[in-house]
Amino acid sequence: MNITLKIWRQEGAQDKGKLVTYKLSDISEDMSFLEMLDVLNEQLAVKGERAVEFDHDCREGICGQCSLVINGKAHGPEEHFTTCQTHMRSFDDGDILTIEPFRANSFPVIRDLKVDRTSMDRIIQAGGYISSFTGMAPEANSIPIHHDMAESAFDSAACIGCGACIATCKNSSGALFLSAKVAHLAKLPQGKVERAERVVFMVNAHDDEGFGSCTNTGACAVICPQEVQLLDIARMNYEFNRSLCTVEK
Repeated sequence: MNITLKIWRQEGAQDKGKLVTYKLSDISEDMSFLEMLDVLNEQLAVKGERAVEFDHDCREGICGQCSLVINGKAHGPEEHFTTCQTHMRSFDDGDILTIEPFRANSFPVIRDLKVDRTSMDRIIQAGGYISSFTGMAPEANSIPIHHDMAESAFDSAACIGCGACIATCKNSSGALFLSAKVAHLAKLPQGKVERAERVVFMVNAHDDEGFGSCTNTGACAVICPQEVQLLDIARMNYEFNRSLCTVEK
């Protein structure tokens, strides 16, 4: 298949960027989207031109590094896929594909399609941990957890921190990501020690990093590759209000 790529090229955070057009031919429909970009970079290297920079790691849909906006949609056209899970068979011969980095004030562009998402790491550092005794691992059944609650916590913990929810939200809110990190610990006995402080610290860190507010449009849940539920945002709001009441008392 033959495709035309319009890729965002930007030298650095302080430089102006622009879309640059590239044409590729004889692309296999069985290639992943990132493999197609590898082919482009090989051709650029042969010509002595600078390769297109983009984030990737596992290429298995579990690390959350492949942060691309393809034709205006985070991660591309497939529902609940990451970019690396998207294959060229999702497109048609002759298609024009516009590829841009995730757009958010809290995601400054480093170069080309690569953005700085350490703001999300700082939210985790603010409270995404538990207190635990060191030493031998405890017996698996020593802390009883109802199966439904364990499954619910696991669903929240499935968030891979890719940032697609933030890039999609009209307010660049990190509420879905933040709520998943708050909820999965709040649901488990191991997370009870820091329960009151955790949500306050993490919400404050979210706001300090310049993420927008949540207005419940639901676009974040639609784009999430791990299908994290909006219910987690409701849980986070409950935990936050509960913590404020606890502090006041």
